[in-house]
Amino acid sequence: MSPPSRRLQTKPVITCLKTFLISYSLIFWVTGVILLAVGVWGKVSLETFFSLAAEESTNAPYVLIGTGAIIVIFGLFGCFATCRGSPWMLKLYAMFLTLVFLAELVAGVSGFIFRHEIKATLDNGYKNAVIKYNGTESKNPVDTIQRNLHCCGVYNYTDWNNTKYFQEKGIPVSCCKDSDNCSPEALKDLAKAENVVYTTGCFVLVSTTMENNLGIIAGISFGIAFFQLIGIFLACCLSRYITNNQYEMV
Repeated sequence: MSPPSRRLQTKPVITCLKTFLISYSLIFWVTGVILLAVGVWGKVSLETFFSLAAEESTNAPYVLIGTGAIIVIFGLFGCFATCRGSPWMLKLYAMFLTLVFLAELVAGVSGFIFRHEIKATLDNGYKNAVIKYNGTESKNPVDTIQRNLHCCGVYNYTDWNNTKYFQEKGIPVSCCKDSDNCSPEALKDLAKAENVVYTTGCFVLVSTTMENNLGIIAGISFGIAFFQLIGIFLACCLSRYITNNQYEMV
């Protein structure tokens, strides 16, 4: 049995570690809420862009939402494990944080790589979307992008001249600066359309928007990933001190 003075030195350390770990777990819980918010924001704001980059809708926003929800749950578990002072719970918490760290690190690296490769994919995707455009869909990605980004065509508004839709109806109304000033005759004549539609192409604007947003998501993933290292260290240290303290009291 160890002397009382040694146990008295150990207990303040445990109390200090518990305080830090509870504070960390609360912050960890907040990061889960942030990931949830980013996932929902990505689903709402970037779905149109993702739909052009791939034939099927991406699951990236759902991954963020799911990860955020799991972090929220385990953040609360971390607080509970710390208050209980259970070594096995703390080790389980540290193991979970390690898995989160690795997963978010991979996600951040993937997002950073995708940020630099997105242009070629978007170029082909947007060209195909313009060629296949028929104007019958209520929420067509091309219309949404042209209205929101104030652009027209892939590289400029004249790209519509090579489409079947232009031969029948002219440039889409979503290119118009003011729909009230866009007559069907003007939209069928490139010379007249130049004065009433957006002349800037959408490709540069879309790729820039995607790169900037993916950069934000990748940055958040990297930041939260390395934040897990603090929790892993605190959980392992607390588990070790509690185990040693229980052994010393025997």
